[in-house]
Amino acid sequence: MPSLKERIDADLKEAMRSKDELGTSVLRMLKSAVKYKEVEPGGHALEDAGVLAVIQSLIKQRRDSVEQFRAGGRPELADKEEKEITKLQSYLPAQMSPDELRAEVRAAIAQVGAKGPKDMGAVMKVVLPKVSGRAEGKAVSDAVKSELQPK
Repeated sequence: MPSLKERIDADLKEAMRSKDELGTSVLRMLKSAVKYKEVEPGGHALEDAGVLAVIQSLIKQRRDSVEQFRAGGRPELADKEEKEITKLQSYLPAQMSPDELRAEVRAAIAQVGAKGPKDMGAVMKVVLPKVSGRAEGKAVSDAVKSELQPK
């Protein structure tokens, strides 16, 4: 099975051949971000996990941009960013359902022995490595907060 970087390269070539402007621009931006991460001080060739982290950070940036564009009355730019998010998400593993995420969070709470919101950091340390690439940090954070709230 090809690595994620090889898949991105192949998809970029295909997007260029088929004159897919959105795909070409998103994949070039992604390749550039991966390359930048590799050449920054202390950087090294990225494995799939590193590439996934880059993809997730690009998605997060796009989500922030969508909010800004919507607030600024620029729906056409927000729509473009959302299309880019969709394209980037196609490179992530299948996302966890809210129920699966809640189950992971509950298991981590039991493992850590968390009692309330002040234990959130310890729970996050256990959950994040388990769900890496399959759930966004904000979704994990929200799930942990809701589970640790006094009932």
